[in-house]
Amino acid sequence: MLDGVTLDQFRTFVAAADEGSFSAAGRRLGRAQSVVSQTLANMEGQLSVKLFGRSGRVPVLTEAGRALLPYARVVAGNVDVFKARARGLAEGLEAELSVVVDVMLPTSILTHAVAEFSIQFPDVPVRIYVEALGAVLQLVLDETCAFGIVGTLPDVPNRVLREHLMEVQVVPVASPSHPLRRLPAPLTITDLSQHVQLVLTDRSNLSRGTEIGVVAAKPWRLADLGAKLAFLKAGMGWGGMPLHIVQADIDSGALVILDVVEMPKRGAWVPLSAAFKADAPPGPAGRWLIERIKAQAGKH
Repeated sequence: MLDGVTLDQFRTFVAAADEGSFSAAGRRLGRAQSVVSQTLANMEGQLSVKLFGRSGRVPVLTEAGRALLPYARVVAGNVDVFKARARGLAEGLEAELSVVVDVMLPTSILTHAVAEFSIQFPDVPVRIYVEALGAVLQLVLDETCAFGIVGTLPDVPNRVLREHLMEVQVVPVASPSHPLRRLPAPLTITDLSQHVQLVLTDRSNLSRGTEIGVVAAKPWRLADLGAKLAFLKAGMGWGGMPLHIVQADIDSGALVILDVVEMPKRGAWVPLSAAFKADAPPGPAGRWLIERIKAQAGKH
């Protein structure tokens, strides 16, 4: 008989327990008291368990009723979540949102935006990839991700649309023990070219053969920004880094900004944009997240 227990019975059980009486539960559910009483009696018969004691003026949960009530709430609640999720999917809401972001994007901007997203869309799971250069765009082109946050690229296909989000300040830095620090300031590009330059490399083929900001004759290439930072602090080369990532190391003296004649005093500004395929734009959840990232970037 357990298979015959219905969702209506679960909801009636929860309403009666919450309201403290069958008549109040009936008003909440829009039913007569007698219907509520009969529904619960049928449920008890199917379960072979008494849920309410009826000896007093008002029904009181039995020990078994108190034990089963939390499970009844879960069943009734899960059905409501199921229905809301189905309604969202019917309206075009994404089943899951996959996003790829450039390593240059400040983590605080991303985390604040995603935290707000989790409140606005609690039933849409998020998958975040972190890549650099063309590897960001590649995940958008192959539709692994609904959109990406891309930085500077030499070529972006016409089928990809971009929306400007913000700019990130990138500065040339080195360890205070690096040989460049022993040269008279300001330095020149020629000075820099004679030393190892640590360069972030592209995991994709989209920027193959294109050098962005590389001036050294023999650059060392790293696919991870954290590894690049560790190499810089160890004095194993010089390189450009987002200021928001190295500011604490500059303040502590672990890194220094290099003064270079041919470079702006405080480095260069790298634009970051939301990018997505024109024929596969983000759905409601993705569009919302882009706007939140824009808003967070505006506060940065």
